[in-house]
Amino acid sequence: MTRVHNFNAGPSAIPLVALEQAQRELLEFEGTGMSILEHSHRGKAFEKVHDETLGLIKKLMAVPDTHDVLLLQGGAHAQFAMIPMNLLPAGKSADYVLTDGWSDRAFEECKNVGAARVAGKIEGYGRIPRADELSLHADAAYVHVTSNGTLSGTQWHEFPETAAPLVADMSSDILSRPVDVAKFALIYAGAQKNIGPSGITVVVIKKDAIAAGRTDIPKYFRYSTHAKERSLYNTPPTFSIYLARNVLRWLDAEGGVAAMAEKNRKKTDLLYAAIDARPDFYRAPVDKASRSRMNVVFRLPTEELDSKFCAEAEKAGMVGLKGHRSVGGVRASTYNAVPHASVEALVAFMDDFARKAG
Repeated sequence: MTRVHNFNAGPSAIPLVALEQAQRELLEFEGTGMSILEHSHRGKAFEKVHDETLGLIKKLMAVPDTHDVLLLQGGAHAQFAMIPMNLLPAGKSADYVLTDGWSDRAFEECKNVGAARVAGKIEGYGRIPRADELSLHADAAYVHVTSNGTLSGTQWHEFPETAAPLVADMSSDILSRPVDVAKFALIYAGAQKNIGPSGITVVVIKKDAIAAGRTDIPKYFRYSTHAKERSLYNTPPTFSIYLARNVLRWLDAEGGVAAMAEKNRKKTDLLYAAIDARPDFYRAPVDKASRSRMNVVFRLPTEELDSKFCAEAEKAGMVGLKGHRSVGGVRASTYNAVPHASVEALVAFMDDFARKAG
Protein backbone atom coordinates (compact mmCIF):
# COMPACT_ATOMS: atom_id res chain seq x y z
CA MET A 1 0.00 0.00 0.00
CA THR A 2 1.27 3.44 -0.95
CA ARG A 3 -0.27 6.34 0.93
CA VAL A 4 0.02 9.76 -0.70
CA HIS A 5 0.55 13.07 1.09
CA ASN A 6 -3.04 14.31 1.25
CA PHE A 7 -3.45 18.11 1.22
CA ASN A 8 -7.09 18.09 0.07
CA ALA A 9 -9.30 20.83 1.51
CA GLY A 10 -12.20 18.51 2.22
CA PRO A 11 -13.00 15.69 2.21
CA SER A 12 -9.51 15.48 3.56
CA ALA A 13 -6.99 13.35 5.43
CA ILE A 14 -8.25 10.89 8.03
CA PRO A 15 -5.87 9.35 10.59
CA LEU A 16 -4.63 5.97 9.43
CA VAL A 17 -5.48 4.34 12.77
CA ALA A 18 -9.11 5.45 12.39
CA LEU A 19 -9.28 3.91 8.91
CA GLU A 20 -7.56 0.71 10.04
CA GLN A 21 -10.07 0.27 12.86
CA ALA A 22 -12.91 0.68 10.36
CA GLN A 23 -11.23 -1.86 8.10
CA ARG A 24 -11.00 -4.41 10.92
CA GLU A 25 -14.60 -3.89 11.97
CA LEU A 26 -16.22 -3.44 8.58
CA LEU A 27 -17.57 -6.98 8.21
CA GLU A 28 -18.39 -7.56 11.86
CA PHE A 29 -18.74 -4.89 14.51
CA GLU A 30 -17.86 -5.91 18.08
CA GLY A 31 -19.07 -9.49 17.78
CA THR A 32 -22.58 -8.57 16.61
CA GLY A 33 -22.44 -10.66 13.43
CA MET A 34 -22.93 -7.71 11.12
CA SER A 35 -21.25 -4.53 9.93
CA ILE A 36 -21.85 -1.21 11.63
CA LEU A 37 -23.24 -0.20 8.22
CA GLU A 38 -26.05 -2.73 8.75
CA HIS A 39 -27.01 -1.82 12.29
CA SER A 40 -30.24 -0.02 13.07
CA HIS A 41 -29.80 3.53 14.28
CA ARG A 42 -32.28 2.58 17.03
CA GLY A 43 -30.27 -0.43 18.17
CA LYS A 44 -27.99 -0.62 21.20
CA ALA A 45 -24.81 -1.22 19.15
CA PHE A 46 -25.10 2.02 17.19
CA GLU A 47 -26.53 3.96 20.12
CA LYS A 48 -23.31 3.22 22.02
CA VAL A 49 -21.23 4.64 19.14
CA HIS A 50 -23.53 7.65 18.83
CA ASP A 51 -23.31 8.51 22.53
CA GLU A 52 -19.54 8.07 22.57
CA THR A 53 -19.20 10.43 19.61
CA LEU A 54 -21.24 13.12 21.35
CA GLY A 55 -19.30 12.58 24.56
CA LEU A 56 -15.92 12.91 22.86
CA ILE A 57 -16.94 16.17 21.17
CA LYS A 58 -18.05 17.55 24.52
CA LYS A 59 -14.81 16.44 26.17
CA LEU A 60 -12.42 17.62 23.46
CA MET A 61 -14.11 21.00 23.04
CA ALA A 62 -14.76 21.42 26.77
CA VAL A 63 -18.42 22.10 26.01
CA PRO A 64 -20.11 23.64 29.08
CA ASP A 65 -23.44 22.43 30.45
CA THR A 66 -25.05 25.55 28.98
CA HIS A 67 -24.64 24.10 25.47
CA ASP A 68 -25.87 21.06 23.57
CA VAL A 69 -24.15 19.10 20.79
CA LEU A 70 -26.11 18.08 17.70
CA LEU A 71 -25.11 15.85 14.79
CA LEU A 72 -26.99 17.02 11.71
CA GLN A 73 -26.93 16.56 7.95
CA GLY A 74 -26.66 18.90 4.97
CA GLY A 75 -23.18 20.28 5.64
CA ALA A 76 -22.41 23.89 6.46
CA HIS A 77 -24.67 24.95 3.60
CA ALA A 78 -27.72 23.68 5.46
CA GLN A 79 -26.62 25.70 8.50
CA PHE A 80 -26.36 28.84 6.36
CA ALA A 81 -30.17 28.61 6.18
CA MET A 82 -31.02 26.90 9.49
CA ILE A 83 -29.30 29.55 11.59
CA PRO A 84 -31.42 32.50 10.40
CA MET A 85 -34.50 30.27 10.19
CA ASN A 86 -34.13 29.57 13.92
CA LEU A 87 -32.36 32.61 15.33
CA LEU A 88 -33.50 35.55 13.19
CA PRO A 89 -36.99 36.71 14.24
CA ALA A 90 -39.12 39.08 12.21
CA GLY A 91 -38.16 42.70 12.71
CA LYS A 92 -34.53 41.91 13.61
CA SER A 93 -31.34 41.91 11.55
CA ALA A 94 -28.21 39.75 11.68
CA ASP A 95 -24.62 41.02 11.33
CA TYR A 96 -22.19 39.13 9.06
CA VAL A 97 -18.44 39.68 8.96
CA LEU A 98 -17.26 38.59 5.51
CA THR A 99 -13.79 37.05 5.25
CA ASP A 100 -14.00 34.64 2.30
CA GLY A 101 -16.34 33.05 -0.19
CA TRP A 102 -18.00 30.75 2.33
CA SER A 103 -18.92 33.63 4.61
CA ASP A 104 -20.36 35.31 1.50
CA ARG A 105 -22.58 32.29 0.90
CA ALA A 106 -23.77 32.29 4.49
CA PHE A 107 -24.65 35.98 4.18
CA GLU A 108 -26.54 35.49 0.91
CA GLU A 109 -28.52 32.59 2.37
CA CYS A 110 -29.47 34.67 5.40
CA LYS A 111 -30.89 37.34 3.09
CA ASN A 112 -33.26 34.71 1.71
CA VAL A 113 -34.68 34.32 5.22
CA GLY A 114 -34.62 37.82 6.69
CA ALA A 115 -32.64 41.02 7.12
CA ALA A 116 -28.84 40.84 7.11
CA ARG A 117 -26.10 43.44 6.93
CA VAL A 118 -22.36 43.39 6.29
CA ALA A 119 -20.64 44.28 9.56
CA GLY A 120 -17.10 44.06 8.24
CA LYS A 121 -15.20 43.18 5.08
CA ILE A 122 -11.66 43.66 3.78
CA GLU A 123 -11.45 43.98 0.01
CA GLY A 124 -9.63 41.00 -1.45
CA TYR A 125 -9.87 39.06 1.83
CA GLY A 126 -6.15 39.42 2.49
CA ARG A 127 -6.61 39.74 6.24
CA ILE A 128 -9.13 39.56 9.07
CA PRO A 129 -10.76 42.93 9.91
CA ARG A 130 -9.50 44.70 13.00
CA ALA A 131 -11.91 45.41 15.85
CA ASP A 132 -12.06 49.11 14.89
CA GLU A 133 -13.08 48.14 11.36
CA LEU A 134 -16.19 46.28 12.47
CA SER A 135 -19.63 47.84 12.57
CA LEU A 136 -21.56 45.66 15.01
CA HIS A 137 -25.07 46.36 16.24
CA ALA A 138 -25.75 45.58 19.88
CA ASP A 139 -29.36 44.77 19.01
CA ALA A 140 -28.51 42.35 16.17
CA ALA A 141 -30.13 38.93 16.40
CA TYR A 142 -26.60 37.49 16.16
CA VAL A 143 -23.15 38.19 14.72
CA HIS A 144 -21.83 35.60 12.25
CA VAL A 145 -18.13 34.97 11.58
CA THR A 146 -16.22 32.31 9.66
CA SER A 147 -13.36 31.33 11.93
CA ASN A 148 -11.07 30.09 9.17
CA GLY A 149 -11.14 31.04 5.50
CA THR A 150 -10.73 27.80 3.57
CA LEU A 151 -10.55 29.80 0.33
CA SER A 152 -8.73 32.93 1.49
CA GLY A 153 -6.26 31.30 3.87
CA THR A 154 -7.16 33.67 6.71
CA GLN A 155 -8.05 32.85 10.30
CA TRP A 156 -9.46 34.64 13.33
CA HIS A 157 -6.79 34.32 16.00
CA GLU A 158 -8.81 36.51 18.38
CA PHE A 159 -12.59 36.48 18.07
CA PRO A 160 -14.46 39.79 18.24
CA GLU A 161 -16.19 40.97 21.37
CA THR A 162 -19.90 41.25 20.61
CA ALA A 163 -22.95 42.41 22.52
CA ALA A 164 -25.15 40.26 20.30
CA PRO A 165 -24.90 36.45 20.34
CA LEU A 166 -21.84 35.21 18.43
CA VAL A 167 -22.20 32.48 15.78
CA ALA A 168 -19.22 30.87 14.05
CA ASP A 169 -18.71 28.60 11.07
CA MET A 170 -15.70 26.53 12.23
CA SER A 171 -15.87 23.97 9.45
CA SER A 172 -12.17 24.13 8.61
CA ASP A 173 -10.56 24.64 12.01
CA ILE A 174 -12.78 23.00 14.59
CA LEU A 175 -10.78 20.87 17.08
CA SER A 176 -7.51 22.30 15.75
CA ARG A 177 -7.00 24.66 18.71
CA PRO A 178 -8.67 25.41 22.05
CA VAL A 179 -11.76 27.62 21.81
CA ASP A 180 -13.86 29.06 24.62
CA VAL A 181 -17.21 27.56 23.65
CA ALA A 182 -19.03 29.67 26.26
CA LYS A 183 -18.26 32.74 24.14
CA PHE A 184 -20.51 31.46 21.34
CA ALA A 185 -24.25 31.05 21.00
CA LEU A 186 -23.67 28.59 18.18
CA ILE A 187 -20.69 26.86 16.51
CA TYR A 188 -21.11 24.69 13.44
CA ALA A 189 -18.74 22.64 11.33
CA GLY A 190 -18.91 20.22 8.46
CA ALA A 191 -17.12 17.05 9.56
CA GLN A 192 -15.04 16.43 6.45
CA LYS A 193 -11.92 18.35 7.51
CA ASN A 194 -11.00 17.66 11.14
CA ILE A 195 -13.75 15.38 12.44
CA GLY A 196 -14.12 12.58 9.92
CA PRO A 197 -15.75 11.85 6.57
CA SER A 198 -18.40 13.93 4.89
CA GLY A 199 -22.00 13.33 5.88
CA ILE A 200 -22.45 14.98 9.28
CA THR A 201 -22.33 18.51 10.62
CA VAL A 202 -21.50 19.22 14.24
CA VAL A 203 -23.56 21.98 15.85
CA VAL A 204 -22.69 23.19 19.34
CA ILE A 205 -25.51 25.45 20.43
CA LYS A 206 -26.49 27.23 23.60
CA LYS A 207 -29.56 25.68 25.19
CA ASP A 208 -31.11 29.13 25.60
CA ALA A 209 -30.83 29.63 21.84
CA ILE A 210 -32.57 26.32 21.22
CA ALA A 211 -35.40 27.28 23.57
CA ALA A 212 -35.78 30.71 21.96
CA GLY A 213 -35.73 29.35 18.41
CA ARG A 214 -38.61 30.06 16.08
CA THR A 215 -41.40 27.51 15.87
CA ASP A 216 -43.02 28.85 12.69
CA ILE A 217 -40.68 26.81 10.50
CA PRO A 218 -40.86 23.14 9.43
CA LYS A 219 -40.23 20.79 12.32
CA TYR A 220 -37.16 19.17 10.77
CA PHE A 221 -35.37 22.51 10.53
CA ARG A 222 -35.83 23.40 14.20
CA TYR A 223 -32.82 22.88 16.46
CA SER A 224 -35.25 22.01 19.24
CA THR A 225 -36.43 18.95 17.29
CA HIS A 226 -32.94 17.48 17.04
CA ALA A 227 -31.95 18.42 20.58
CA LYS A 228 -35.03 16.70 22.00
CA GLU A 229 -34.31 13.51 20.03
CA ARG A 230 -30.52 13.50 20.69
CA SER A 231 -29.87 13.93 16.95
CA LEU A 232 -31.83 10.75 16.22
CA TYR A 233 -35.06 12.35 15.01
CA ASN A 234 -34.54 10.73 11.61
CA THR A 235 -32.07 8.13 10.34
CA PRO A 236 -28.59 9.62 10.74
CA PRO A 237 -25.56 8.81 8.53
CA THR A 238 -24.48 6.00 10.83
CA PHE A 239 -21.17 5.12 9.18
CA SER A 240 -20.06 8.76 9.11
CA ILE A 241 -20.77 9.02 12.83
CA TYR A 242 -18.95 5.76 13.51
CA LEU A 243 -15.86 6.89 11.60
CA ALA A 244 -15.99 10.30 13.29
CA ARG A 245 -15.97 8.40 16.59
CA ASN A 246 -12.76 6.70 15.49
CA VAL A 247 -11.14 10.03 14.57
CA LEU A 248 -12.18 11.61 17.87
CA ARG A 249 -10.69 8.66 19.76
CA TRP A 250 -7.43 9.25 17.91
CA LEU A 251 -7.46 12.96 18.73
CA ASP A 252 -8.09 12.21 22.39
CA ALA A 253 -5.21 9.71 22.45
CA GLU A 254 -2.91 12.25 20.79
CA GLY A 255 -3.32 14.57 23.77
CA GLY A 256 -6.46 16.46 22.79
CA VAL A 257 -6.93 19.84 21.18
CA ALA A 258 -4.14 21.69 22.99
CA ALA A 259 -1.54 19.14 21.89
CA MET A 260 -2.91 19.19 18.35
CA ALA A 261 -2.69 22.98 18.22
CA GLU A 262 1.04 22.79 18.94
CA LYS A 263 1.54 20.18 16.22
CA ASN A 264 -0.41 22.32 13.76
CA ARG A 265 1.67 25.37 14.67
CA LYS A 266 4.91 23.52 13.95
CA LYS A 267 3.61 22.26 10.60
CA THR A 268 2.51 25.65 9.35
CA ASP A 269 5.54 27.48 10.76
CA LEU A 270 7.66 25.18 8.61
CA LEU A 271 5.56 25.78 5.52
CA TYR A 272 5.27 29.56 5.89
CA ALA A 273 9.03 29.75 6.48
CA ALA A 274 9.58 27.98 3.15
CA ILE A 275 7.30 30.45 1.40
CA ASP A 276 8.88 33.51 3.01
CA ALA A 277 12.41 32.25 2.30
CA ARG A 278 11.86 32.73 -1.45
CA PRO A 279 9.78 35.92 -1.80
CA ASP A 280 10.86 36.25 -5.42
CA PHE A 281 9.21 32.92 -6.25
CA TYR A 282 6.56 32.09 -3.61
CA ARG A 283 4.09 34.64 -2.29
CA ALA A 284 1.49 34.25 0.46
CA PRO A 285 -1.28 36.80 -0.26
CA VAL A 286 -2.35 36.96 3.39
CA ASP A 287 -1.23 39.41 6.06
CA LYS A 288 1.05 37.56 8.49
CA ALA A 289 -1.18 38.34 11.48
CA SER A 290 -4.14 36.67 9.74
CA ARG A 291 -2.48 33.59 8.29
CA SER A 292 -4.38 30.34 8.65
CA ARG A 293 -3.03 27.32 10.51
CA MET A 294 -5.27 25.07 8.42
CA ASN A 295 -5.21 26.29 4.81
CA VAL A 296 -1.92 27.72 3.59
CA VAL A 297 -2.43 29.55 0.30
CA PHE A 298 0.35 30.85 -1.92
CA ARG A 299 1.16 31.89 -5.46
CA LEU A 300 4.03 31.39 -7.87
CA PRO A 301 5.13 34.08 -10.36
CA THR A 302 2.63 32.97 -13.05
CA GLU A 303 -0.55 30.93 -13.31
CA GLU A 304 1.32 28.57 -15.61
CA LEU A 305 3.85 27.89 -12.86
CA ASP A 306 1.01 27.40 -10.37
CA SER A 307 -0.43 24.68 -12.59
CA LYS A 308 2.94 23.09 -13.28
CA PHE A 309 3.76 23.06 -9.56
CA CYS A 310 0.53 21.26 -8.68
CA ALA A 311 0.88 18.76 -11.53
CA GLU A 312 4.46 17.85 -10.67
CA ALA A 313 3.67 17.69 -6.97
CA GLU A 314 0.92 15.18 -7.68
CA LYS A 315 3.36 13.04 -9.65
CA ALA A 316 5.59 13.15 -6.56
CA GLY A 317 2.76 11.85 -4.37
CA MET A 318 1.33 15.13 -3.05
CA VAL A 319 -2.35 15.55 -3.89
CA GLY A 320 -4.93 18.28 -3.37
CA LEU A 321 -2.64 21.30 -3.79
CA LYS A 322 -4.57 23.08 -6.52
CA GLY A 323 -6.28 26.20 -5.15
CA HIS A 324 -10.06 26.47 -5.13
CA ARG A 325 -11.48 27.12 -8.58
CA SER A 326 -12.80 30.53 -7.46
CA VAL A 327 -9.37 31.88 -6.45
CA GLY A 328 -6.71 29.73 -8.12
CA GLY A 329 -3.13 29.49 -6.93
CA VAL A 330 -1.86 26.79 -4.59
CA ARG A 331 -3.42 25.66 -1.31
CA ALA A 332 -2.01 23.18 1.17
CA SER A 333 -4.59 22.12 3.74
CA THR A 334 -2.74 21.04 6.88
CA TYR A 335 -5.58 19.68 8.97
CA ASN A 336 -5.08 17.64 12.14
CA ALA A 337 -4.60 14.32 10.36
CA VAL A 338 -1.95 15.65 7.94
CA PRO A 339 1.34 14.42 9.44
CA HIS A 340 4.39 16.60 9.91
CA ALA A 341 6.25 14.36 7.47
CA SER A 342 3.86 15.39 4.69
CA VAL A 343 4.66 19.05 5.24
CA GLU A 344 8.37 18.24 5.29
CA ALA A 345 7.97 16.47 1.93
CA LEU A 346 6.13 19.47 0.49
CA VAL A 347 8.77 21.91 1.71
CA ALA A 348 11.53 19.80 0.14
CA PHE A 349 9.58 19.68 -3.13
CA MET A 350 9.08 23.47 -3.05
CA ASP A 351 12.79 24.06 -2.67
CA ASP A 352 13.63 21.68 -5.51
CA PHE A 353 10.93 23.11 -7.78
CA ALA A 354 12.09 26.70 -7.24
CA ARG A 355 15.72 25.84 -7.93
CA LYS A 356 14.88 24.05 -11.17
CA ALA A 357 12.58 26.86 -12.33
CA GLY A 358 14.98 29.64 -11.56
